[in-house]
Amino acid sequence: MQKMALVALLLVAPAFAHAQDVTRYKLPNSNFPISAAVEVPAGKSMVFLSGTVPPVVDPKAAKDSMAAYGDTKTQTIGVLTAIQKQLQAMHLGMGDIVKMQAFLVGDEAHGGRMDFAGFMAGYTQFFGTKEQPKLPARSAFQVAGLANPGFRVEIEVIAVRP
Repeated sequence: MQKMALVALLLVAPAFAHAQDVTRYKLPNSNFPISAAVEVPAGKSMVFLSGTVPPVVDPKAAKDSMAAYGDTKTQTIGVLTAIQKQLQAMHLGMGDIVKMQAFLVGDEAHGGRMDFAGFMAGYTQFFGTKEQPKLPARSAFQVAGLANPGFRVEIEVIAVRP
């Protein structure tokens, strides 16, 4: 009798694993719009998106200039919009992102430092809103440069298929 119960439990256990949701852990004592950690249960399919760079916003500007792509906020919005479209094509959404890495180039207008405020102004249009409250675990790095001298932002993400 115990063997049959054990066998039944082992047969049903995988169904419970698939029914579990992604768990997002808040930053303690903070309302900063990222998760401290994200836990993905076994059996979930993970989707790794390559780094995405900003689209051209001024086609008349030189293709290797910041003027062609805009400031950090504009570039962040452009990159996240492109990521959103790519995810939608795979039947996923921004709320399915569990991990984000943002690479930001220093800006002369900010003394050579990354424009983190500009990045956050773009980021918070997509995350931590009433429409999309699910927050990814996230890192933001200042890097020496990206593939094009006009780029100030490149973002890569990992999403989980619900």
